[in-house]
Amino acid sequence: MNPTHLVLVVNASLTEKQSAVITAPARGSLLVTGKAGTGKSTAAVLRMRQMVENGIDGDSILVLVPQRRLAFEYYKAIHSPDFPAGSQPQLLTFNGLAQRMLSLFWPLIATDAGFRAAEPPRFLNMENAQYYLAGIVEPLLLQGNFESLTIDPNRLYSQILDNLNKSAVVGFPPGEIAERLTSAWSGKTSKSNIYQQAQECALKFRQFCLENNFLDFSLQLSVFREKLWPSLLCRQHLNQTFRHLIYDNIEEDFPVAHDFVEEILPNLDSALLIQDEGGGYRSFLGADATSAQRLSGKCSSQIRLTSSLVQTNALANLETALRESILEHRLLKYDSSDARSSYTIHSFRFYPEALDWVTGEIVKLLKDSTTQPGDIAILTPYLSDALRFSFANRLSSANIPFTTYRPSRSLYAEPAVQAVLTLAQMAHPSWQSKPSPQQARSAFAMVIAACDFVRADLISRTLFKNRDNLFPLLSFQGLNLEMQSRISFQVGEYYERLRAWLNENLEQGAHELDHWISRLFGECLSQPGFDFHQDYDAASSINRLIESCREFRKIYQPSAKTAVSGAGEEFTRVLQNGLLSSQSNPRSLFETNTDVVFLSPAYSFLMRNQPIKYQFWVDIGSSGWWSRLDQPLTQPYVLNRNWSINQKWTDEHEYLNNQLTLARVVTGLVRRCSAHIYMCSVTYNEHGFEERGQLLLALQTVLRSSARLEGSADV
Repeated sequence: MNPTHLVLVVNASLTEKQSAVITAPARGSLLVTGKAGTGKSTAAVLRMRQMVENGIDGDSILVLVPQRRLAFEYYKAIHSPDFPAGSQPQLLTFNGLAQRMLSLFWPLIATDAGFRAAEPPRFLNMENAQYYLAGIVEPLLLQGNFESLTIDPNRLYSQILDNLNKSAVVGFPPGEIAERLTSAWSGKTSKSNIYQQAQECALKFRQFCLENNFLDFSLQLSVFREKLWPSLLCRQHLNQTFRHLIYDNIEEDFPVAHDFVEEILPNLDSALLIQDEGGGYRSFLGADATSAQRLSGKCSSQIRLTSSLVQTNALANLETALRESILEHRLLKYDSSDARSSYTIHSFRFYPEALDWVTGEIVKLLKDSTTQPGDIAILTPYLSDALRFSFANRLSSANIPFTTYRPSRSLYAEPAVQAVLTLAQMAHPSWQSKPSPQQARSAFAMVIAACDFVRADLISRTLFKNRDNLFPLLSFQGLNLEMQSRISFQVGEYYERLRAWLNENLEQGAHELDHWISRLFGECLSQPGFDFHQDYDAASSINRLIESCREFRKIYQPSAKTAVSGAGEEFTRVLQNGLLSSQSNPRSLFETNTDVVFLSPAYSFLMRNQPIKYQFWVDIGSSGWWSRLDQPLTQPYVLNRNWSINQKWTDEHEYLNNQLTLARVVTGLVRRCSAHIYMCSVTYNEHGFEERGQLLLALQTVLRSSARLEGSADV
């Protein structure tokens, strides 16, 4: 059934323009634009629901988002108890759609694309791609490649893959990577050798994937765009399957995704495209807001939402003031009458003082019954392990629930993951890698609730003995009474339970370590008396570990070069070497506890696209708010459709792009705040150096203007 008009049940909380979006004709294309917080996605979710309620088949609706986390509101709506029964709309990224089509039409294009059609495709996530790339790059490193670079190997692998990904999302051959980077480089000519070596590694990896039926992110997009999408059979299938499109946050997606949507728009019954003005936060990953603009001319009608449902007038004035002071270095217009009430600034000499103040202010906010932990976000330019640990200690001491999110954080950096992998090594004495006494001590302290580090140290020194191919844990009953008393019988009881479980399940996770870890967590570590009981943060980390291990097992190929007993041992080895987490579990992106303080880098918060009442900006003097990460092997602005080949990238380009990026980030944060922003500056940063970054200078411009207008001496 395809109605021509959608009927809306009256909802008094909707604005007139939101209602217009929801009830727009069921045929034709509509572009909805507006700032963050104007209710665009809310209207799109309600329109999706309205379409299903009006008789449109759910599985004929494609909801396309740039990244899975941005489908959260759609996911909640579809899985709510009152969502209409029947088929469900499909929530996909462009990459997810490409994977589906490649799996479906694999025999049709495999041979032409250079694969073996008789074998199924094997999709690699980021972790697995880095693992196989490492096997290609490591011999080249021994031959002297990249010898002029001082860089962590995992960063080296990620930047080589990033170059491949940029070639796929922009739409140029990977053989042009070095040429494009070299033509834009204005420094020493020796850098061209580095670019050439990076391209050589990328091409070797591409050939390796073709030989083994592996498809990493870049190859998935390239094969879909070059081989499958031109096929009439694929086009007909998509045209028959999806008759309606909702494409949210188009400014955060890739140019090749925009190409695809531009081609299918004329054949759809209806299309709703949503563009966030001032977005483009994923530009370093290939997002192209300029490319998204061309889709506006392909839509038959447009609606612009102008009224923020989040911001107060004071915050709107602060947004304008900050943007002007960043880009113009002066205020063209500034209403100080209420803007000053929207933010608080405190200065500190050292970092611990700032962290104590932030924690204290959060405690004060939570004393108000109307404020919940989920109303608060702590935002930093970068979230180092040391800063995360410092905040975690303070928030835990104040009994404030919190969660942290940093996509680049290694999975092995999570203490819960380290403890579980140490236990896995204990239960597999045939593995070459043995846990050290220090690792054993940390694991016992982490998993046994009543076990502090002193008792854990006693256990590791008296009951942990690494022996060739023998179980390393001795019985608590074998200790003399004095040592048992020092450890305590309570700790000894739970140590014995853990030891018994590990001994009963000896060597059972060599090939299916994910199953083994799942049983260990469910049958032992999550039970009362162990530290993971009701520890949702640890449970989330272990869930990610299990998913990562499962994905690795699916694609693992034994090699004569790696003398390991199976996928479990190899996975443990590479994870301990710092392999990045790919956040591979799609459901974990949605099933999170939202009533906790959110601690993350500013970019990660923006990509959640969720408003919040209170924001804490930590270390506003840091240059990290302004400058991009040093990436010696890649350049997101050069590997871009908007960059002219042979044009040089200069310091002027760097400065202007950093200014625009800072303005985009700051305005994005202010637009997603509904109550108050707390800012703190620190004289000496984490490393003991003084910094006066562009954000601090912009705020000083705002404060000076406010002081002049108010006739005060506000500093």
